[in-house]
Amino acid sequence: MARTYNNTLEMNSYQKEQAETLSMVCRHLATLSRSEIQQLERQIGDYVSFRNEVQTFLSENFSKICDHKCYRSRLNACCSREGIITFFADAVINALLSQDEDLEALITVLQKPNDGFKCIFLGDEGCLWQFKPIVCEMFLCDPAQKEAFDKNPEARQRWEDFRQREKSYRWPDRPVLFDKLEQYFIDAGYSSPLMYLHNSPGLLRVKRRAGLNEYQKK
Repeated sequence: MARTYNNTLEMNSYQKEQAETLSMVCRHLATLSRSEIQQLERQIGDYVSFRNEVQTFLSENFSKICDHKCYRSRLNACCSREGIITFFADAVINALLSQDEDLEALITVLQKPNDGFKCIFLGDEGCLWQFKPIVCEMFLCDPAQKEAFDKNPEARQRWEDFRQREKSYRWPDRPVLFDKLEQYFIDAGYSSPLMYLHNSPGLLRVKRRAGLNEYQKK
């Protein structure tokens, strides 16, 4: 598992919490047995399959519309931001599916000053995440959607179906994967500001309305 880093020079608060969370996840995963890692991999298997379906759909419908030039031209409303919203589960799943050198590259870039016009996680070849955060995967700007979906209404319906399925993994009006992964690390004694499903007042209200105890084991 990737090395951890403690140097916080030149790191803003966003970079610091991201780096600390990634290091925390790597540190804990490094203590687990192979069978425990495999259990986590099985737990995320359905979500990984869902993401693969989404990626295939995006490649088929948006590869000619959205390319790596988008963020360089500063047109992309997502990649042109310095920081992105990442869930704690995003970090866990990415760590499980990445090589040590990939995780080290993520943590290293977080220690560098950002030039401010693009996402801190973008390198020369694009996103440094091996399994990028769900908010990035599910982001399509309005012009891209119009261009793709006006020509193909069936694709629009498929995209809406994907958006509904996405909620079944992260929206806590029922037991969901993202909540379970946070709880797994909480039970191991860890805490992170990225544990939104256990920290966000809005998401805790969603859980209460659904009759879920935000700290119950699922």
